[in-house]
Amino acid sequence: MTATTTDAAQTERDTEVGPTTTAAGRLAALGRAELTLLVRNRTALFVTVVMPLLMIGSIRGTLDRISLDKAGLSIAEAAMTGGLGMTLIIVVYFNLVAAYVSRREELVLKRLRTGEVSDREILAGTALPPVTLAVVQCAILVAAAVAFLDVRAPQRPELLVGGAAVGLVLLTALAAVTAGVTRTVESAQITTMPLFLVSAFGSGLFLPLEVFPERIAAVCELLPFTGVMTVIRAGWLGIGDGGELLRAGVAALVWTAVSVFAVQRWFRWEPRR
Repeated sequence: MTATTTDAAQTERDTEVGPTTTAAGRLAALGRAELTLLVRNRTALFVTVVMPLLMIGSIRGTLDRISLDKAGLSIAEAAMTGGLGMTLIIVVYFNLVAAYVSRREELVLKRLRTGEVSDREILAGTALPPVTLAVVQCAILVAAAVAFLDVRAPQRPELLVGGAAVGLVLLTALAAVTAGVTRTVESAQITTMPLFLVSAFGSGLFLPLEVFPERIAAVCELLPFTGVMTVIRAGWLGIGDGGELLRAGVAALVWTAVSVFAVQRWFRWEPRR
């Protein structure tokens, strides 16, 4: 009787069907694989580590030729806050567009979808290394600016962290959207340029919006990354009134929601051949 009961229990266990891994474990495995590929790709590693620093130098050179009295910022403050936004765009957006396109064309995404990993986990796992590196670089940037460049310490850390977090989600979603219209890794250098240029010159990275004429500034406030930059600058330097921050926060969240919807609707998992 006991043997029969034991055999029945064993048979029941053997026939049980369920997930063999957890979501956290799957994300960690995908993240480790993507980090390995990133480290091996010298071009991507250069873009991730060195390019943000070079762009901060370019921002500072641009600011030397204009007056920032109207914006209420020093050159160092404008350059370093713009550098935060530039770091997010270069490290997250540029890297992820190339990564999504490469994995799609190599059929990696297609193979992953046949396993336990969900679509959201595939996209999030691929984004994990660039997002982590961007967070580390931003933290180092803030600490170095406060310690060595006489920039104010973050006045409202909750806004700074919240703005950066929304920016990471927004840029990850925008990277997936851009990857959907990008045929090859090489062409990603072209398809990423519109968002980069619009954000660099219209969202307050190179030039604060306060230096633009009022009508141009009003249009620039509607751009995808402007709300994120407004909240980040307010969190670090404590500038901006409540109404301005509310509009910026709503704009950032709306663009994030639209981008996530676009990913769910139009992201391509099959190679574009």
